[in-house]
Amino acid sequence: MNRRIGTVSRGIRAPIIRQGDDIVAIVVDSVMGAADHEGFELRDRDVIAVTEAVVARAQGNYVTIDHIAADVRSKFGEGPLGVLFPILSRNRFAVCLKGIAQGVDKIVLLLSYPADEVGNSLMDLDALDESGVNPWCDVLTEARYRQLFGVYTHPYTGVDYVAYYKSLIKDAGCEAEILFANDCRAILDYTKSVLGCDIHTRERTRRLLTEAGAEKALSLDAILTTPVDDSGYNEAYGLLGSNKASETSVKLFPRDCCSVVEKIQGGILERTGKHVEVMIYGDGAYKDPVAKIWELADPVVSPGYTDGLEGQPNELKLKYLADNEFGDLSGEALREAVAARIRSKDADLVGKMAAQGTTPRHLTDLIGSLADLTSGSGDKGTPIVLVQGYFDNYAM
Repeated sequence: MNRRIGTVSRGIRAPIIRQGDDIVAIVVDSVMGAADHEGFELRDRDVIAVTEAVVARAQGNYVTIDHIAADVRSKFGEGPLGVLFPILSRNRFAVCLKGIAQGVDKIVLLLSYPADEVGNSLMDLDALDESGVNPWCDVLTEARYRQLFGVYTHPYTGVDYVAYYKSLIKDAGCEAEILFANDCRAILDYTKSVLGCDIHTRERTRRLLTEAGAEKALSLDAILTTPVDDSGYNEAYGLLGSNKASETSVKLFPRDCCSVVEKIQGGILERTGKHVEVMIYGDGAYKDPVAKIWELADPVVSPGYTDGLEGQPNELKLKYLADNEFGDLSGEALREAVAARIRSKDADLVGKMAAQGTTPRHLTDLIGSLADLTSGSGDKGTPIVLVQGYFDNYAM
């Protein structure tokens, strides 16, 4: 055991990035500049993580509500449109809803309850219990929702999202009807054209709607997959992963991410001779224990990463080894035994007792979550994160 420090995560400051900037050169220069200034060296298998926001900004990957309206209208026509299971977010969905409403004559907005997909609540759980409503099968109208639960505001933002989303639809000159249900097929009693806005359940939603007789069932990942006029686009995720840029525009998830990370990897190799891994990250995959909100509002944590970040950790549980296989050892003998066991571990520990309790998640989800927590979402000014020692273990 030569090292005294394990994983280190550093936020790397960078210039304010604008459309047209060379994101590859900025990332490489920022990491190298930080290393020179702070006196640390890059090593093989360090991870450079770049937030998706600055990649998309450099690409100029933006769309306006007019672009959204035009694409929605071209795909659905102007008739009644079911808008299904959106998350409750001014940043993530409000501007998209403005564009959708501008493209059609009527929206039947179906909200899941008691909370949206990522945990933003629409009602107090105790009140739901007392109401006698069965959220698995009961469909509520807006009037019934108000009768049972009154005005409910989000505990963090203070927004009444039912009233807010209804106002956005009506302000766009579109008729609004709001329902509450958890079976996506309930929308088909009102319209056969449906735009699913759920994120991680979207494929199942489309399947259920299609099997139940929907004439057209698309998801947000089908809107703006190609440019409208001179707009941005994302061929893989459409409007999924978008964020509010202004009151009338959103920034989409970045494109061509694999090319970007490979060029950054090559730039570091050329400058240092070190083979680092590189990823682009969005939301981390974790849940707030107080608000019960799941952070992951993006379709994936990482839309692009180098090959060395494929797969899952393959780790032994040190506590298990110390308490079981080597329970009779202590001190240096214990350290040597554990280190030797790690050096000889199987290439695939799935299902092995000694690996129970380790985290069976994808490397990109784990490292992306670490990067997201390191960089934050406010004014830290560190859209690049350098993670060192992530692949070290106790035997090194």
